[in-house]
Amino acid sequence: MLPNMTSEPEQQIGVGTQDAFQRLWTPHRMAYIQGENKPTGPGADDGCPFCSIPAKSDEDGLIVRRGEHVYAVLNLYPYNGGHLMTVPYRHVADYTELTGPETAELAELTKQAMTALRTASGAHGFNIGMNQGSVAGAGIAAHLHQHIVPRWGGDTNFMPVVGHTKILPQLLADTRKMLAEAWPAT
Repeated sequence: MLPNMTSEPEQQIGVGTQDAFQRLWTPHRMAYIQGENKPTGPGADDGCPFCSIPAKSDEDGLIVRRGEHVYAVLNLYPYNGGHLMTVPYRHVADYTELTGPETAELAELTKQAMTALRTASGAHGFNIGMNQGSVAGAGIAAHLHQHIVPRWGGDTNFMPVVGHTKILPQLLADTRKMLAEAWPAT
């Protein structure tokens, strides 16, 4: 039997129905669920984090690469280790609103992100995409952003399936530094 495990689960107030597993907490997800860092409205001046991130240092903003029209940034609430987003500097909501140069750079930084993730972490595959509009699942619908989520064989294990918890073994600042150093030369 594992340490601190008894034949009966420990009674804890406020954790819901008892089961055979001890609880694993991911309090950073609650901040996201409660709306931390979400804009108050659709405008660039309504607290859009994607508009404020470029004014920060790369380290403070978790920016991995800056382009002329688009930047690559770590997701503050990642689905998987190394979860990046490519984001236009300009506050636009819809993919069809991008200019030709913005579209081209978004695609190029996505390719470079894949290369950096393969180099730094040996990613086996990727989920790449964007949710257009809040009804499509966009958490910040007013500012377009594309997700680049690295995947590895066997990365869906018992933790997300049974525990509904994703274990990220590295601090975001360390992940940012590792990916910035692995970014392909342009």
